[in-house]
Amino acid sequence: MEETKMSLMNKQLDALLYQENNLIANLANASALINDTYEDLNWSGFYLYNEETDELDLGPFQGKVACMHIKSGNGVVGTAFADQQIHRVANVHEFPGHIACDSASNSEIVVPITKADKKIGVLDIDSPSLNRFTGDEEKELAVFVEVLLQHMN
Repeated sequence: MEETKMSLMNKQLDALLYQENNLIANLANASALINDTYEDLNWSGFYLYNEETDELDLGPFQGKVACMHIKSGNGVVGTAFADQQIHRVANVHEFPGHIACDSASNSEIVVPITKADKKIGVLDIDSPSLNRFTGDEEKELAVFVEVLLQHMN
């Protein structure tokens, strides 16, 4: 990855995860880094794919309590996972099939995590504000996931 295109947060993630391949430890620190970097969040973390149940199971996160299992294709998280596209939702209450794990969440961004065609899960970030996430943040978070993937076996 070209260093000039990496934000400070993504450089910090790369340094933080240097020579560490423990998935849970890396996801825990990654969610803490997002939570410390971005303002106006009420949740940042990960859902990990469980092939046996075809659900996304709650992984490491920072914030309020969360849904423990989300079916692939359901809500913003499950939809982003199923279609393997980033979903940046200005108002989650207008998203068809939105799952209200926390009624205080009003906007959300979800980035799929896939390595070598293996679906791993998603990065999910919620805010109590409407239209919280920008196009630049979407690009930054896509790179964030790329950096994270470099530290996954």
